[in-house]
Amino acid sequence: MEIKQLHQQFLTSDGISTDTRNILPNTIFFALKGENFNANHFAKKALEAGASFAVIDEAAEVSDPRFILVPDVLKSLQELAAFHRRYCGIPVIGLTGSNGKTTTKELINACLSRKFRTVATRGNLNNHIGVPLTLLNLTADTEVAIVEMGANHPGEIGFLCTIAQPDIGYITNFGKAHLEGFKTLEGVIAAKSELYDYLKENQGTLFLNLDDVIQKDHSSYSNTFTFGSSPAADLQLEYPEANPFARISVTGEEVESRLIGSYNSRNMAAAFAIGRYFKVPDEDLKEALITYTPANNRSQILEKDGSKIILDAYNANPTSMAAAVDNLEALAAARKIAVLGDMFELGDHAAEEHQNLAERLEKSSIDSIFLIGVNFYSTHTGKRISKFQSFEDFRDSLDPAEFKDATILIKGSRGMALERVLDLL
Repeated sequence: MEIKQLHQQFLTSDGISTDTRNILPNTIFFALKGENFNANHFAKKALEAGASFAVIDEAAEVSDPRFILVPDVLKSLQELAAFHRRYCGIPVIGLTGSNGKTTTKELINACLSRKFRTVATRGNLNNHIGVPLTLLNLTADTEVAIVEMGANHPGEIGFLCTIAQPDIGYITNFGKAHLEGFKTLEGVIAAKSELYDYLKENQGTLFLNLDDVIQKDHSSYSNTFTFGSSPAADLQLEYPEANPFARISVTGEEVESRLIGSYNSRNMAAAFAIGRYFKVPDEDLKEALITYTPANNRSQILEKDGSKIILDAYNANPTSMAAAVDNLEALAAARKIAVLGDMFELGDHAAEEHQNLAERLEKSSIDSIFLIGVNFYSTHTGKRISKFQSFEDFRDSLDPAEFKDATILIKGSRGMALERVLDLL
């Protein structure tokens, strides 16, 4: 079946399903494959559960006119998403970067939804499957799409751009993330900049943070919207110190968010700039930023038994860890505690980066430091730092009384699941 015909079937369906455990009636099931699964084996089950069609790339044992046989299910899903994106013809904002992608995407969505009917990436479903699924959520009513794009190897952002075909793009920053795939910071910069390369080739609009020297290098491109503290920016703003919540100042008026840390001020500024570009009234933008509430273990502030907890356990890399530690140090608190977990996907840089952070912590003013994971356990530190090879080791040695009446930072890579610390306090 050609993509145009498949798209016609899609338009009369109630969406896409990729998991037989969550089949909804009149959806089209795509039998995706992975390292440990092959959904072709469950295509018949998907039809029995209510799917209208099942897209497969292996001949079925039982003939059924509702099977759609294609050479490659994943490629068909991606081609369908690209076709549907062109069919809808609405502005698409592409977003990538080393840190803050999901938070910035949520802030942009909060701002634009004040005026437009939007569709944004759910959670962080930002890969070669998540991006197509986001685009296939576009409906006839959608006016703007915000598509988050993630990558851990060169070429991935460029490929995702061919699917999402963004008209507008923003890179949050360039940091030491996914070094296992990118090898060096220069590799990160080149890979993330594939978004701007695509936009330049297709006369798209670049949103640039002029306070970021690397992004500023793109300012010679003719189609940009800039923001930052420079008077030359299209949107000039200031960044008051976080107290502890991130703030920006626009035309002399401070806007305070519910996001912890000064590093989130740039994310706020980007959302405000994109909202201004789309002519959302400033008052609506300010209200959107003020009322946005973080979730999913990202920059959350919690109170528990007299302690203030900064829960940022969704992800971690050397750049975001350093920013979180600096922010904790800057807070006005009587007693500060850091509970940090290993940073993943650093490849050959893992030992060096964990050691660098351990040494930074050694010199910090943080009162108590707990490092969890095999990488942190292998670092060379002084006696003021407590190290644990596993979460279980940390749990077994924990004295909850140590954590009372303190400001506590909890941060680590997703695989460390450090939100479990909350249950121990």
